[in-house]
Amino acid sequence: MPEQQPYEAGRAIAGTGMGGAMDLAASEATTLERTPGGPEGTGPAGRPRSLWSDAWRDLRRDPVFLVSALVILFLVFVSVWPSAIASGNPLTCDLAKAQDGSAPGHPFGYDGQGCDVYTRTVYGARTSVTVGVLATLGVSVFGSVLGGLAGYFGGLWDAVLSRITDIFFAIPVVLGGLVLLSVVTSNTVWPVIGFMVLLGWPQISRIARGSVITAKQSDYVQAARALGASDSRILLRHIAPNAVAPVIVVATIALGTYIALEATLSYLGVGLKPPSVSWGIDISAASPYIRNAPHALLWPSGALAVTVLAFIMLGDAVRDALDPKLR
Repeated sequence: MPEQQPYEAGRAIAGTGMGGAMDLAASEATTLERTPGGPEGTGPAGRPRSLWSDAWRDLRRDPVFLVSALVILFLVFVSVWPSAIASGNPLTCDLAKAQDGSAPGHPFGYDGQGCDVYTRTVYGARTSVTVGVLATLGVSVFGSVLGGLAGYFGGLWDAVLSRITDIFFAIPVVLGGLVLLSVVTSNTVWPVIGFMVLLGWPQISRIARGSVITAKQSDYVQAARALGASDSRILLRHIAPNAVAPVIVVATIALGTYIALEATLSYLGVGLKPPSVSWGIDISAASPYIRNAPHALLWPSGALAVTVLAFIMLGDAVRDALDPKLR
């Protein structure tokens, strides 16, 4: 038998990863434990990185995410402080300048009513971003709660909710908007947001339900249940953090869809109405003058297209980062 080495307080034994061990100084062992990098797929001290840290690491290197995030940050800034880049009043119009082209201080020209297209395009971002963000939050919260409870408890609750979602899926969104919003007289964004939440929650509910069903079958959930954890604790502490990733991905992509839907409903005359400032309203008003004043149509249409594309690209990047099958 090999001679046993005497114990030394300044030495430490570390595994080699090949069934053996190596003898190294205590200072070296400390350095090994505190190495910030560690092997690929590990974090500080060699601990495995979480899904969220891995996703953020991938997103920071994704040019699609960086470009779309910069565009969205600019849109948010414009929505909060439109006067920072547009000093005019979007409701101030001069019929004498109707359909005129660009001029000093008015780079986008004037629309058919003599309103400054640049100012209205900038202020229209506030309406679109507000509707998109609030509708997405409402849909995500409402759909996630219903779908998560149905997936966790199952049984009659799950069966009833599944049939209700099937009914809502059968309603065409634009047709439903024409029917429901045509009887609304309010000129605020809340009826439009409420309509989107009413018809948008089934998709998020289906996603949340499937994620919760998958997560509740995991070993850590079974262990928590065996230790006597309550249903509320299991849902909030164990299932929700591990089932929320698909909901975030779908909600991010859906945000761009809701912005486009608001513009569509406003274009058809059942969404926002004048004197509200909206890209859909401006596109509708400029359509009859597309030959004489195409600039009045192209600028709000371009802003709408860039905004929707930015949110869709952001959602695609987040999906790629959070999907473990793509790693």
